[in-house]
Amino acid sequence: MVTTAQRDYYEVLGVARDADAKRIKDAFRELTLKYHPDRNKSPEAEERFKEIAEAYAVLSDPKKRAEYDARGFAGVAGYSAEDLFGGIDFGDLFHDLGFGLDLGGESLFGRFFRRRRAGPARGADIEVVLTVSLERIHRGGEELVRYTRPVTCPACRGSGAAPGTRPRRCGACDGTGRQVITRQEKRDKAAVRLQQITICPACGGRGEVIDKPCGECGGRGEVQRDERLTAKIPAGADEGMALRVPAHGLPSTEPDGVPGDLYVIVRSAPDARFERLGADLWRSEMIEITDAVLGTRLRVPTLDGAVEVSVPPGTQPEEVLRLRGKGIADFSGGRGDLNLRIQVHVPEHVSAAERDLYIQLRALKAGQRPRKQKH
Repeated sequence: MVTTAQRDYYEVLGVARDADAKRIKDAFRELTLKYHPDRNKSPEAEERFKEIAEAYAVLSDPKKRAEYDARGFAGVAGYSAEDLFGGIDFGDLFHDLGFGLDLGGESLFGRFFRRRRAGPARGADIEVVLTVSLERIHRGGEELVRYTRPVTCPACRGSGAAPGTRPRRCGACDGTGRQVITRQEKRDKAAVRLQQITICPACGGRGEVIDKPCGECGGRGEVQRDERLTAKIPAGADEGMALRVPAHGLPSTEPDGVPGDLYVIVRSAPDARFERLGADLWRSEMIEITDAVLGTRLRVPTLDGAVEVSVPPGTQPEEVLRLRGKGIADFSGGRGDLNLRIQVHVPEHVSAAERDLYIQLRALKAGQRPRKQKH
């Protein structure tokens, strides 16, 4: 078995040991944006988030922090999970970070730090991709989400049987949904008992037989429903951010089971003006060779309207001009940059007058006296 040492709480949050309360809170919020399982669906995200939350629970409380500073982990070893997290208003910390559409229905402590109660199996989660404009990602706001999902049939309440009737237990498998075939074989002079377990062909593995299917759902126990809901897109939403909507996923396969969750995956819509890289925007600008030599002024678009940009004399092909703070808003309260990649246009065809000028220019560069060209 491989074990790992518990990491120092200050290291977990990435703060100095003399960090004040505001810096600790800001660090926690920044890490939450990266590792909260409602946004980060990687397998290690939930455990990483628990580690971050535990570090914040200790370091945000003056008494617990003093005990930790004095005695290390031994100083806080006596605290239960309820002692650590019970007094923290995580909803207040997260209310403006866009964690789905309904954060009030279940506390963070209940989701991640209490053992889940036994009960019917929960339905599966589903994902819906929501493509939004760069302007919406920059400013944040609400977007309509449309999707279709199966829900429990209201007519039969999921039984699959017509109203007024009920499914009966399958006699072929006695309600187990499985068929067991047992046989004995002799191997090396020893009797071996073999069992083959298959899905019951009479009930298809349900354990029940529906004599009169529900007319609404055809005996499936569920119907397709078109859903519409409003998603709050936080300003500066990361590419691929997952917004969790509780109980809007697939229905449970068991009676009285709760549905899974819906994850709205935020994607940037293609934009002919820009390429997005994180909070930065990139754009190519083509200029004439004379403008590259002499300098010029360009009028370029931004997410807040067009601006004038000065291209300095001697600008080289592929040179990047950075417009600081003209990119997309980010969660830290700052803003990315707009990067202009300069392309220089070399003409394929020139007039006679232009050719004369280029020849004179080449002669000047070579230190020769220019000669008049005949045509």
